[in-house]
Formats: sequence, structure tokens, C-alpha cells
Amino acid sequence: MSAPARLPGDPPGGGRAVFVWGVGVAVYFVAVTFRTSLGVAGLDAADRFHVNASALSTFSILQLLVYAGMQIPVGLMVDRLGTKKVLALGAALFTLGQLGFALAPSYGTALAARALLGCGDAMTFISVLRLGTRWFPARRGPLVAQLAGLVGMAGNLISTLVLARLLHGVGWTTAFAGSALAGVVVLVLVALFLKDHPEGHEPPRAARDADRPDSGPASVRRQISLSWREPGTRLGLWVHFTTQFPAMVFLLLWGLPFLVEAQGLSRGTAGDLLTLVVLSNMAVGLVFGQIVARHHTARLPLALGTVAVTATVWAGMLLYPGDHAPMWLLIVVCAVLGACGPASMIGFDFARPANPPERQGTASGITNMGGFVASMTTLLAVGVLLDATGDDYRIAFSAVFVLEAVGVSQILRLRGRAARRERERLVASRVETVHVPAA
Repeated sequence: MSAPARLPGDPPGGGRAVFVWGVGVAVYFVAVTFRTSLGVAGLDAADRFHVNASALSTFSILQLLVYAGMQIPVGLMVDRLGTKKVLALGAALFTLGQLGFALAPSYGTALAARALLGCGDAMTFISVLRLGTRWFPARRGPLVAQLAGLVGMAGNLISTLVLARLLHGVGWTTAFAGSALAGVVVLVLVALFLKDHPEGHEPPRAARDADRPDSGPASVRRQISLSWREPGTRLGLWVHFTTQFPAMVFLLLWGLPFLVEAQGLSRGTAGDLLTLVVLSNMAVGLVFGQIVARHHTARLPLALGTVAVTATVWAGMLLYPGDHAPMWLLIVVCAVLGACGPASMIGFDFARPANPPERQGTASGITNMGGFVASMTTLLAVGVLLDATGDDYRIAFSAVFVLEAVGVSQILRLRGRAARRERERLVASRVETVHVPAA
């Protein structure tokens, strides 16, 4: 099935849309920079707070726990309060979290700061997705979403290339506190320039009534229930769950220690490999976005193909004979991990057409929980297994296969129902369009 042509009432897009959407994406860019900053500071954090692998993984687990737990509430907030208010609140919270992490005198205080950062971070991506649907035509949805993810990965690139060097150049406090200034900058940009939707393209009256914050708990439960009942929403969640987490775990925390401690690489070389993951992500994101925008039938093959290739190269890395995998294999692994983020974005392309505009934020929140729940679970499992096995990364990293198997089984279970429901909705929309009288 090809991507839909422009629908009646679609936003026009254009330069103004790019500018406003760019402000929102800038907030997401900074959020990802802060989120992934621990990935290049994991060993430094262990020394600074005198903690072992399990305690170190708690930083990222707590951050992701807050992030995942906030997804549905944030989706509801976006649907009811609008993008600008939610993005402004998110920017304020993750800026305070980054600053608190810079100044934290103890492990407990640092944990609280990462939780605050995770709360603010949770408000960014769903808001940016909603901004894209409000400012660009529906046919541009997959590409716009992939571009947002690409810019987010550029934030990861800043962590690996810039923050890592600042950390070892000017020290912990100066590096993290200095980076917090970026949060202040994007907060000002949101306040001055961001708008929820273009003029003349306000949400329909029914959606505005449903979006009122005083709709009550029953309305909230109904909103969540209706989104969850859609097979496309659940399929989107499991696609996101299964594809995203290997790269997230590698970049967010365990990649650098694995490459340095288990593979015997220098920090500089390990940082270069992490950078390769990010660059690969950005390149693959452009390709996947173009393919899905033109051919919606490619969504599931791309997602499952990414899972299969990731599992294959991950197994090759862990099973390679000898103490260290060769550099060529590590390069292949990092290049393949770069496809995980773009593949996870395909989950939103199942949830988006399954839900009406007034439920887009809620459905995106449900979908976005998937990969972060999987990442949180794997981060914890790897930390526990490392402590239990005396830092045996081959055993610890095998936890990835368990979650991939769970996710693939759910994708295969839901794909038929989601496809049938999507076809029914497409037919119904065509019938409605035919019977709409000319203006």
C-alpha cells in the first residue's frame, strides 16, 4: 500500500512549518544529549560515586523507568494541553536534572537528578511527533518522524564527541553544568516561537472538547482504553520494544565499558565506535523514512529484518573465539546497531493510522513505552549478570536475545489483526471522502 496523498484539511507544510517544528526538534536534540551523557561518563560516574555495575546501571534504569512511566500521562497531556506547554515544562525539568547531576554530592542526590531529567526527557519526543502531525501533511508523517529521530541521534553524537572530551578536559562539574545552558536556550526558543498548529488548522471542535483538561478521570481511562484496543497501537508498541533496545543499551550505558573492559580498546577508540552507531543511525533513518513514506507495506519487513540482522551480528560478537572480537566485527556490529533506532520509529507508523487526531499523543505514548521498557529491563539484567558472573559480558549481553524473542512473538501475533483494521479504516475514509460535498 502506497503512502496516502494529501488529504482534505491537511496542514500545508512549508517553511513556517519547518521553522516551528525545528524549534520542537531542538528541544528533543538537547534532551537526547542530556539523556545519553551518562553513556560516555559511566566509568567516571562509577569512580565519582564509588558504585559497582549494578548500582551504576541504576542511574539509567531509574531514568528510563521514569521516562517509560511518563509516556501515557505525557501523551494525555499533549492531547489536552497542547505541545507548547508540555515542551516548555519538559525543557525546564531536564535542564534542572542535568544541573543537579553536575552538582550532586552523593549517589542518592545524583539518582534524584537523573529521575528529574528522565521526567523532562519523557515530554519531548511525543510532543515533537504531535507537532509534526499538526504542521505537515499526513503523507510526510513517516519521513518527518524519522527526521526527528535523526536529529535526536545528533544529540547523541554531541555526547560522544563533545561532552566526552569536555568531561576529561574541564572535569565533571563544569562539563555537566555547562551543558545545562543548552536547556535554557531551547526553553527560551519554545516560549518565543513555538505554536501548537498553523493558523486555520485548529483541531476539530470534537477533538477540542475531548482535549479539555477538566474532562475527568473517566475520559482519561476511555482515551487510554480506546487507544490500547487498536491492534495497530499494540503492534507499534511491540515493534518499538523489539527494535530499539539493543542500541539504546549499548549507547546509554554498557557499550563503552564493554569495549574498554571486555574488548581491550582505548577510550578514544571505543568512543569512535559509539560515534559510528550514531552516524549509522542517522544515515539509515533517512533511508527508512523515504521507504516507509512511499511503501507502507515495507514497514514490517524492515522492522523484522532489522531484528534478525541485529541478533545475528550480536551473536557473532559474543561467540567469536578468543578473548577479543576483531575490529572489523565490532565495526559491523556498531553499524548494524545504527539501524535499531530508525526501525523503532516504524512502530509509530503502525499506531498513527490506527488512531484519530485527538488520540495521537496517547497512542504515541503507549508505543514509545515499548523500547524504553525493554531497554530498562536489559540494563538491569546486564548489570546484575555482570556482578553475578564476575564481569562476563558474553553471558550478560545474552539477555538481549530473550527480549528479542518475546517481542518477535508478539509482533507475529498482532500483525494480521493490525493489517485488517488498517484496511478497514482506509476503506471507510475513502467512502467518507467520496461523500463529502464540495465546498
